[in-house]
Amino acid sequence: MRVSPIATRLIALLLTAALVSGCAGRSATEEEVDEFEGVAEQQLYDEARDALEGGRYPSAITRLEALDTRFPFGRHAEQAQLELIYAYYETNDWEATRAAASRFIRLHPTHPQADYALYMRGLASWQAGRFSLERLRLIDISKRDLGASRDAYADFRELITRYPDSEYAPDAEQRIVYLRNLLARHELHVADFYLRKGAYLAAVERGRWVIENYPQAEATRDALAVMVEGYLGLDMRDRAREVLQVLIENAPNHDRLRGRTYQPQHVEAESISA
Repeated sequence: MRVSPIATRLIALLLTAALVSGCAGRSATEEEVDEFEGVAEQQLYDEARDALEGGRYPSAITRLEALDTRFPFGRHAEQAQLELIYAYYETNDWEATRAAASRFIRLHPTHPQADYALYMRGLASWQAGRFSLERLRLIDISKRDLGASRDAYADFRELITRYPDSEYAPDAEQRIVYLRNLLARHELHVADFYLRKGAYLAAVERGRWVIENYPQAEATRDALAVMVEGYLGLDMRDRAREVLQVLIENAPNHDRLRGRTYQPQHVEAESISA
């Protein structure tokens, strides 16, 4: 098949345009890559510190990342990794904060500031698990997906276990109290759902799980009430009465009690007394 001269010229023009475009693209990329070409480690670190102290966190992040990439074994390498955790946190990039903290802990498990990295990882999950409307009490955060809050709970518990004398341990312990109650309440929302749907065994198991895993949570009393009602739904009145006795001993003024009698809320069953 013979190609016309016009088609030949058109193909040549298109190839030329593609080459020019490719060169331009490479030039732009090279400019980005070469932004810190030839900049000494100390200068990069000083610029990053200056940006951090001035609250210019995106600028600090750019320089700290360059420092980490160009001088991974330099004299400022470990400190740059720590300051990256802080800079990411200050820009509300919780995922990057957790990733940077996890990397630091993995690379430097015995570093004197490993507790700081672990604390910041937990703090990032704490922030990721919070919602702006919570402060206005317009929503109950315990009804939401609490994956990030569970991560925070695990990180703070690990912190006080591994570093009980850390300066961050007291704050972590206070946050654990809040998170423990939050996570326990979330489990009880699920248990209530099971009761309403007639999944009584699942409700009982949820109540038991709260008591076993969050024994110090305020919600353990409600967990006992869930178990009583679940056993009533299963028509296991003897087991219900045993749990009811424990509920009376620990929370005699619980709102489901009338003296020593339990009033079912979701289950169609007669009241039960201990």
